[in-house]
Amino acid sequence: MNIRNQLLPKLYGLRVFDFSRKPILKKIYKTFKALGILIRDPWKLNFILDQNEEWEGFVRKKYQLTSLPVIPLTSFIQDNILVEPFAFLDGGSIPTDIALLKQLASDIRNCRYFEIGTWRGESVSNVAAASGICYSLNLPDEELFKLLNSEDFVASHRLFSKNFKNITHLSGDSRTFDYESLNMKFDLIFIDGDHHYETIAKDTRNVLQYLCHEETIVVWHDYTYTPESIRYETLAAILDACPPVLQPFLYHVKNTNCALLYRKGIPSFSFKKFARPDHCFSVQIKVNPV
Repeated sequence: MNIRNQLLPKLYGLRVFDFSRKPILKKIYKTFKALGILIRDPWKLNFILDQNEEWEGFVRKKYQLTSLPVIPLTSFIQDNILVEPFAFLDGGSIPTDIALLKQLASDIRNCRYFEIGTWRGESVSNVAAASGICYSLNLPDEELFKLLNSEDFVASHRLFSKNFKNITHLSGDSRTFDYESLNMKFDLIFIDGDHHYETIAKDTRNVLQYLCHEETIVVWHDYTYTPESIRYETLAAILDACPPVLQPFLYHVKNTNCALLYRKGIPSFSFKKFARPDHCFSVQIKVNPV
């Protein structure tokens, strides 16, 4: 697969470091750097959009589709669910992403949860409140410091999750980590590391090979840029990494940025951008100390 190598020259200097072998959230770095770049040179946004269109063309040609089937968030959440902690800062999930994870975990007795990409620990902290055991894999602190040369950036990692007794924090590169050494299968897995095609595909194959049983639910973050704007590089990686027998069970959960492997029968519908909302949400803000 060399489409990424063909596309990168179009970015004309948007990328400073090569994050292709880093399981850390590339979106964090891009938030810090890309905003400044686009403010100085707004025209470069066109190249980012062009790249997404290239990936869309790849998916359309290879798989004859342009999106995953959609399932409502209300297929899982019918009542109130508390998302806490939540920082409302850059680089993380949106509240509905975390609510989805927490509800999925709540529906599984003594849920065993694994995630790639810890960041501040918001997702794993929320899931830990509804799970038996949780594992979260992220780069070691020394590697994180090399990325941004910022002690605050490093200190932000695991901020919310470091004191949970049922959370085990693992250090390593998700592409080379020895998953087999865990000797465990998980019920719910969240893939939210580096978002290059190669890493998403590698993480997906590793998870399916070493960590999944027949009913494991897999959630990929950043399947969309926003809940109505598909990120086709992620979709391409998911489709290429999942064997054909699993592809009929891939979905986009509406009102979230997540794709889902869910091997139970569930009603779905075709993706439609700017569709009329069929429900809304209530959000209550409460400020808590860290």
